[in-house]
Amino acid sequence: MTWTITPEPFDSPAAAALWRAYYTEVSDRWYLLHEGRRTAPDELEREIAARTGAELSPPNGQLLLGRYDGEPAGSAGVRLLTPDTAELTRVFVLAGMRGRGGAALLVAAAEEAARALGATALVLDTRGDLVEARALYARLGYAETPPHNDDRYAEHWFRKQLAEPVNRS
Repeated sequence: MTWTITPEPFDSPAAAALWRAYYTEVSDRWYLLHEGRRTAPDELEREIAARTGAELSPPNGQLLLGRYDGEPAGSAGVRLLTPDTAELTRVFVLAGMRGRGGAALLVAAAEEAARALGATALVLDTRGDLVEARALYARLGYAETPPHNDDRYAEHWFRKQLAEPVNRS
């Protein structure tokens, strides 16, 4: 059983299913922690539809899909914020596929995609309750930084300097 990671259109059925799983999990975790309830179905549908992922399309972005033994199991996306800085987003592995090395492979592939877009640095944000994500990013060489955005749910910001991009002229 092995992982394969390939570019994927943000609106493919596999990408849409992973986005739904991702958003459901992180939204439910937030609401359970802060309000003692799961995400209301209408809110979940509204937010999933509002955040299509179109910004993760070429020429300024890329969505990557991880498949484990051929089955969609995870995702990661990058998008340029400036000509030399990209944002890492939607890093997710289905609960049943965790612990098999997929998250690190997805992040490494996202770093390569960011370099291919011309980025020399990758930034991201995450929440305090997503301790697994924070540990992953630290393990992969991301350093905590001051905020680079004002996202309502962002509580921790990270940055990693990348090697020179692959397509610099």
